[in-house]
Amino acid sequence: MGKATVIPFGPQHPVLPEPLHLDLVVEDEHVIEAIPQIGFVHRGLEKLVETRDIHQFIYVAERICGICSFGHSLGYAETVESLMGVEVPRRAQYLRAILHELSRVHSHLLWLGLAADAFGFESLFMHCWRLRERVLDIFEATTGGRVILSYVQIGGVVRDIDADTLRWICDKLDSIEGEYKEICATFLKDSSVRSRLDGVGYLSQQQASELCMVGPFARASNVPYDCRVLGHGAYGELSDFTPITSTGGDCLARVEVRCAEVNQSIAIVKELAAKIPNDGIGEKSKLKPAAGAQACNVLEQPRGECYYYALGNGTANLERMRMRTPTTQNLAGMVKALEGCDLADVPNIILTIDPCISCSER
Repeated sequence: MGKATVIPFGPQHPVLPEPLHLDLVVEDEHVIEAIPQIGFVHRGLEKLVETRDIHQFIYVAERICGICSFGHSLGYAETVESLMGVEVPRRAQYLRAILHELSRVHSHLLWLGLAADAFGFESLFMHCWRLRERVLDIFEATTGGRVILSYVQIGGVVRDIDADTLRWICDKLDSIEGEYKEICATFLKDSSVRSRLDGVGYLSQQQASELCMVGPFARASNVPYDCRVLGHGAYGELSDFTPITSTGGDCLARVEVRCAEVNQSIAIVKELAAKIPNDGIGEKSKLKPAAGAQACNVLEQPRGECYYYALGNGTANLERMRMRTPTTQNLAGMVKALEGCDLADVPNIILTIDPCISCSER
């Protein structure tokens, strides 16, 4: 038995794009314990509901995180709409779901590239991000933004997407499927990639359930929980939706789940675009939240379940807005997965939860 040493990991690290700090207790080259330290980039965004009205705060919410920006604006808007009893037209709900699934594709492609970079496969990293650029082109053509979209408003969406543009979106997605299939084959079948992922960072289904893990991190350990099955908005009108799971429980299984979810999201976008109704995109609500009114909402972000809570006080400003993000839920599972791993595998394991510290430290 070697002597235990504490090695600081982060908050800045060459292969970790998030400011996460861990104290790694190491014996020889094996991690015995990982102790996270949270709060390095705390910004106090939730308190801004006291000085920004309900319509202004939607732009704050989507800046909680760049990659999850559309999901945060959608989750916030749905919560406030529930708070005030606002009905959103079905077409607006479809457009929201289409943009949300495109955001999931863009997030997963970004993550796949970062995962490739973590184990030194630079060309694979560039190919993933090259395909992601095509999704950002769709955002730019439909909303004017590439990452921060400012598309959702309380009561509907800011602008419509016509039938020709919807067909163009589907054609654009068709154009990436062949190349994306080759990328997935490299991740899942290449021997050098599998050697860095297979059996690394294992968590059983029982551990994932006990640690309340969410998103692809949990589904890779065969926990079949996905908020989209609740049928909120346009998701309730899908012909079929089944959460993608894996029994592997390791880093390779987490890659496998996300690879499959990209194809699933593309199929959802095509289905919704094909049967989108024509009942309007809604208008900005002029209501104010009643004093003491409360509402909550859950949304399946690319990283997993995100919980939203709002409390009104009778003015145009909310009394309280609270978000519990998927990374917050998954940190306990990440710490567990790090126990007993080799020091060289730490970046890979951390990245397989797809950490978003900006979301966690609001």
